[in-house]
Amino acid sequence: MEGEVVPAAPTTGSWSEPADTGYTAAGVPTFDSVREKIETRYGTAIGASELAAETPEGRSIEEQYEKRQQAAAERLQQIRESMRDHGDD
Repeated sequence: MEGEVVPAAPTTGSWSEPADTGYTAAGVPTFDSVREKIETRYGTAIGASELAAETPEGRSIEEQYEKRQQAAAERLQQIRESMRDHGDD
């Protein structure tokens, strides 16, 4: 019937397991919750780096980094050679 109030179902008095909040009663995170957070962050970081590497900008930055590393290695070699030359004096 319209507008009739239906009473709530009676409770049996027994509670099911409390929901897993990821924390102990003392407020300390559980091992499983910490592991889940770490795995989630790790997965997100891996995915982001894979996506960044596939974009033209990401490849460009990677190429720039490699060029800088090569230039640094060449400059270091020049410095070492100049130090050897001065050491022979």
